[in-house]
Amino acid sequence: MLQRFVLSLCASVAVLARAVVNPVAPPPLQPGDTIAIISPGSTPKMGVAEAGARVLEQWGFHTKIGLHAYSNHAMYAGTTGERVYDLVEALRDPGVKAIVCTRGGYGSSLLLYAMDPGIFSAHPKWIVGYSDITSLHSAQVRAGNMSIHGNMCGALAERGADDPVNRRLRDVLLGLRPTYTVPAHPLNHHGRAEGILVGGNMAVMSNLAGSEPYDFLDRDFVAGRNIVLFFEDVSESMPRVVSMLYQLKLKGVIDRVKGIIVGRFTDYTPGYGYADMAQLLDEYLQGYGIPICYDFPASHDESWNYPLIEGCPVTLNVDENAVTLVFNE
Repeated sequence: MLQRFVLSLCASVAVLARAVVNPVAPPPLQPGDTIAIISPGSTPKMGVAEAGARVLEQWGFHTKIGLHAYSNHAMYAGTTGERVYDLVEALRDPGVKAIVCTRGGYGSSLLLYAMDPGIFSAHPKWIVGYSDITSLHSAQVRAGNMSIHGNMCGALAERGADDPVNRRLRDVLLGLRPTYTVPAHPLNHHGRAEGILVGGNMAVMSNLAGSEPYDFLDRDFVAGRNIVLFFEDVSESMPRVVSMLYQLKLKGVIDRVKGIIVGRFTDYTPGYGYADMAQLLDEYLQGYGIPICYDFPASHDESWNYPLIEGCPVTLNVDENAVTLVFNE
């Protein structure tokens, strides 16, 4: 019954999301606006949603926790229907101005199969998360919305309202277009690039390959657009990362992007003659003639995970002194 109810809600929206040249930013939040907290992937630890809500409330927002935020089914926060219900309800509720996820884990991509992709374009709102939430960011960009790759309730709760990275998220929600300057890495490829920023968790992006209404790295969607690509991952072996990188190459994505931002890879074992993941990736990213930077603050290390606005026009400058990423109006 719940699954049929969710699908009937989605049926009133356009059948297919149309590709757009420039995704649009959802309206910035104002003090007193309501943020929905949901679990599209795995079940969070008890109390995480409430602890994250307290931080958002310290910033001046109201919060609303999804009905199934702590549900459990197999490895997920409830059945697909339950998780779709919370997402669709948050999108359709006119009183909700943004959505913050409790955690990533597994399962967000399963929601897309059970939803009409037009729901995102019909109800443009910021969605905040990273890791498994990359699937929702991809659907958002394909629907014409910007989205926020950034810390979720776990990091909000653990690090607090005054944490510098968390405060950056607050500023983005309030409408600030940030500029980030980070130290140079010895393997960086110097240069300047402009384009719309897309990316996230490398494994999730690979899993979305070929899902035409949702994949923001679809060959046809990337063609004709200036793209700056970023990616990171956790607990992936070096051979697996090479395989995923070659999937992007075979899709024609790497040949078309204007710049690449490599985030921090965590919880893996170096080997095969490589000191670290950056050295491995650098070997396979030679010869493209585009700016490439390594160890940018996008990662599962929540102290090194700046909010990145997916679908936003950016200017990336990589030189011998620093890396600067400017989010443009």
